[in-house]
Amino acid sequence: TINKGEIHVIMGPNGSGKTTTANAILSNPLYNKVEGNINFESEDITNLKTDEIARKGVFMSFQLPEEIPGISVTNFLKSAKGKITGKPTKVFEFKDELRKYMEELKMNPEYAGRSLNVGFSGGEKKKNEILQMLVLNPKLAILDETDSGLDVDAIRTVSKGIEMFKNENNAVLIITHNTKILKSLKVDYVHILVNGKIVKTGDQSLAAEIEEEGYSKYKNLV
Repeated sequence: TINKGEIHVIMGPNGSGKTTTANAILSNPLYNKVEGNINFESEDITNLKTDEIARKGVFMSFQLPEEIPGISVTNFLKSAKGKITGKPTKVFEFKDELRKYMEELKMNPEYAGRSLNVGFSGGEKKKNEILQMLVLNPKLAILDETDSGLDVDAIRTVSKGIEMFKNENNAVLIITHNTKILKSLKVDYVHILVNGKIVKTGDQSLAAEIEEEGYSKYKNLV
């Protein structure tokens, strides 16, 4: 259960089911849900399509963001925001908002006119995912290893973006096996996932323990 105003973290060894969890929540058609329910704001969304879940306010950043030639970052985000709000997007207001967020994330403003993620470095792709989160302003943001492959400065920038997004009316689920992104964030709960099951839940100190000792003692709990 994730409540408004909370940041939760799922950690676990490679292949433990972290990314599968995120894809199941968003109804990725490559995954087959065989039991259990996913409830969002008291509504069962288990069998809804991905776009329907997104319109209800669930966002997911990708571990390996896709490149989409021919669609600019600006047009992609303007279209996505319009689909979610159901209202026409005011162009000048939108561009001002986009420019402000790109400055905060230390992104080159020229990227706004470039095809989505095409020719972007790994770090710029991850920043672009955080940019999407800020612009679309979901109720629940699921960040799937947004910190993977980033240098220290880029991790700080991503953490700053999460802090900018976070408020008492939304929530964040961070999926990671790295504790660096957590160092500048106040995390409410850390869950250890092993072989598809949560075997331990604790506070931020649990992440520090994993950094120090690894997952070995938890692998035997499943």
